[in-house]
Amino acid sequence: MSVKFHLPDFWSHGPLNLALIDMIKSNPEYFYDGVEIASVYGCFPPAVWNGGRNINGYASEDVIKKVLDEFNSRGIPCRFTFTNPHLTEEHMSDKFCNRLLELADNGLNEAIVNTQVVEDHIRKNYPKYKITSSTCKQIRDMDKLIAELEKDYILVVLDYNWNNNMEALAQIPEKYRSRLEVLVCPYCFPNCQRRGEHYSFLGKQQIERSTINAFQGMGGMQLNVQQEKPFLCEAINKNFLETTEFSTHVTPDTLYNKYVPLGYEQFKIEGRTIHPLNVIESYVYYMVKPEYKDMVRLKLGLSVFQPRM
Repeated sequence: MSVKFHLPDFWSHGPLNLALIDMIKSNPEYFYDGVEIASVYGCFPPAVWNGGRNINGYASEDVIKKVLDEFNSRGIPCRFTFTNPHLTEEHMSDKFCNRLLELADNGLNEAIVNTQVVEDHIRKNYPKYKITSSTCKQIRDMDKLIAELEKDYILVVLDYNWNNNMEALAQIPEKYRSRLEVLVCPYCFPNCQRRGEHYSFLGKQQIERSTINAFQGMGGMQLNVQQEKPFLCEAINKNFLETTEFSTHVTPDTLYNKYVPLGYEQFKIEGRTIHPLNVIESYVYYMVKPEYKDMVRLKLGLSVFQPRM
């Protein structure tokens, strides 16, 4: 049995994820059988192609190389979240994003896509990349889902509203199930009618932020920027344990005793821009045996919060 987890984020949660990866190798007895880390997803700022969540700042090339090496040397792919829904052909000439693809073009790293323009650009210019179809596409129809699985994607990330619909999931042909990635702990309300609107808001915001952060990161003067208006949603402020009450939340029991026996083995944990304590709690919740939860929680917390001497 293989249970593959995809973690958030090599940029904002880099040290935490490295600590978890190393702990699984050094202390496998802490974890449920079959647990492995299949990838870490995210992006480096100020990538204008980034979507799903916003990232701020500016990552220098030296830092990018170091982060990629930390994960790749452990055999872990970094998956770029190139899912901004507002990208056009003009954006495909972006120097920063193309340089990211060049730096990580070793056959191990991957990309998540939401638009045809990005997918076509990567397939044409960087054919070594394995490409995943994003949950941002919000595919809710079974025929459309099967059609997506028939395309040349390494994985297709399910819309979270399929979660726990075991009757529907059992109807998906077995040959496709190992290529479906389940977002097990969504922070969005079930059947949220504003999810597409939120992705759109974040995409536009990322384009604006990328222009500013790139200018300042390359030594430009500080710009006066108007205060951004936040996207108002009650779910944004929920902690991990509060989201376990959602009908779309997949419990560990359901994951290991229903999904895995059906042939599902790819599971995504949300949390790119979430406080690391919430991310740690989700890791312990899904991967760690009960008798080791306190130990792992403490060790992972220290990896993030312990002062560096």
